[in-house]
Amino acid sequence: MKRLTREWIDKAEGDWDSAGLLFRARKRPNYDSACFHAQQCSEKYLKARLVEAGIYFSKTHNLIALLSLVVAIEPSWSALQPHLQRLNVYGIDYRYPGSNASKPDAKAAIQDCREVRRAVRQAFGLKA
Repeated sequence: MKRLTREWIDKAEGDWDSAGLLFRARKRPNYDSACFHAQQCSEKYLKARLVEAGIYFSKTHNLIALLSLVVAIEPSWSALQPHLQRLNVYGIDYRYPGSNASKPDAKAAIQDCREVRRAVRQAFGLKA
């Protein structure tokens, strides 16, 4: 595994941990941030796979755009599209006033992220 790939994976895992902590916080859970970190985790995992394959990607938070690049090397990942589509909105909209995530939103975002995380980690031979 390339060093830069490992860095992307480490960053993705940081977002995975943050999403869970923010969701489960007893005092002041932050569902907006839990959703954002679930989106970020998925984004960074997709970017890790692209880096490992030597596929260039532009600076983007659009998970569907990243998936369109990844499916060339991981065709089965097209099944992740519904998860990524739902997560896509949390990359920008929920970071600003006007949109608020509920507890069910955050729970669903973490579940969607879990599916993406599982697929990517399996492709790298890592424990889910």
